[in-house]
Amino acid sequence: MIYTSAQDWRDAPEKHVLFYGMSGLGKTHVSNLLRASGDWFHYSIDYRIGTRYMGELIADNAKAHAMQVPFLRDLLLSDSIYIGSNITFNNLTPVSTYLGKPGDPSRGGLPIDEYRTRQEQFRQAEISALMDTAHFVERARRLYGYPHFICDTGGSICEWVDGDDPQDPILTELSQHCLMVYIQGSEAHTQALIRRFDRAPKPMAYQPEFLDTAWEEYLATHDCTADTVDPDSFIRWTYARALAHRQPRYEAMAKWGVTVTADEIAAVQDEDGFTGLIATALERRSA
Repeated sequence: MIYTSAQDWRDAPEKHVLFYGMSGLGKTHVSNLLRASGDWFHYSIDYRIGTRYMGELIADNAKAHAMQVPFLRDLLLSDSIYIGSNITFNNLTPVSTYLGKPGDPSRGGLPIDEYRTRQEQFRQAEISALMDTAHFVERARRLYGYPHFICDTGGSICEWVDGDDPQDPILTELSQHCLMVYIQGSEAHTQALIRRFDRAPKPMAYQPEFLDTAWEEYLATHDCTADTVDPDSFIRWTYARALAHRQPRYEAMAKWGVTVTADEIAAVQDEDGFTGLIATALERRSA
């Protein structure tokens, strides 16, 4: 780890952290809080994915839908209108909309082969965005003069790394530049996330092997074919299984840094509170 003790962390003139854990436990909340303090550069992995690595795919998908409307088709072909995504740190809907959901096209679903293609595009994009972290650490310092740096990762980081492999290339690279901070949720948090997802199911990324297993099991247990699957039903059914699949992968990653709880993160009100929390986490690890 780049900080070996609580005192080392407190004394560091430049503090670099990377947050990871289940989506909805406070990663972006605390990132926004620190950025608002004025001394922290906020590097959002999902924002980087949507603007740098999947921006053209997202825009082309929107254009393809627009081309099916004669009025918009004529305007596009004459370069009379422009179609692009309006991605912000707090609105990443264009990315999830592009990922989509597999199932019946009449209910907004994608054919499973197209869905797998988009999942692979996202996997490659997220890995590339994660590996850009060092570039943004240097860029934030050189270009903007920020002394401190936050890498705000998506919930799917655990799908592409192996925390039990001491030579994992992604974790090795990230841990050389940032203190890895695992935001750990409780069982109550997990149940709250499941209830929230059930009310408003959103597309998400899956490890390919997990997706294949879940897809085949869903087809077998719901007496349907690939083109009659209810897309929202599938991702609702899959969500709790995906969280259970990810939990041990997050825990394996925890040895690469420190752990804080979602309740501790929620209690952070300012930069000093965050600095104290990470110092406490380092002390816990040492103990």
